[in-house]
Amino acid sequence: MKTARFGAFAATMLVAAASIADQAGGPAPGQAASASAAAASASLPLISPQALLERQAKRDPSLFVLDVRTPQEYAAGHVPGAVNVPYDQVASHLAEIPKDKDVVIYCRSGRRTGLAAEVLEANGYTKLGHLQGDMEAWLKDGRPVESGDATGRPKSP
Repeated sequence: MKTARFGAFAATMLVAAASIADQAGGPAPGQAASASAAAASASLPLISPQALLERQAKRDPSLFVLDVRTPQEYAAGHVPGAVNVPYDQVASHLAEIPKDKDVVIYCRSGRRTGLAAEVLEANGYTKLGHLQGDMEAWLKDGRPVESGDATGRPKSP
């Protein structure tokens, strides 16, 4: 139990060290955390946008799409059916992310995906995938987008 707690704590600290990372597009305060997040993101299997759309069209019950951007970014437009848990809140919202489903994670460009994946992996998640190209590619390719806030999700304290 102590190992799991330490793993969650360490992953949370990595997220905290890079809290301004992806949004500004600049380097994070803690390059090691950024490098670690990039490695985590790169180690995830890539899920193509087309493959994701096909699984969604089939209403695949084993699929869970996780948007780890800010609530404002999510409200402006997100992958249909995605659930919003900002990357820096993943550790405190693990109960909302099912371990028994294929969790496809995305953000704007990939950095926050890696940070979220580190937290999830440290907490025993093994069925993780990374949406290829993240939201930037999704939008560029003209894929369907929903807008609106993360209704149905408990509000953060």
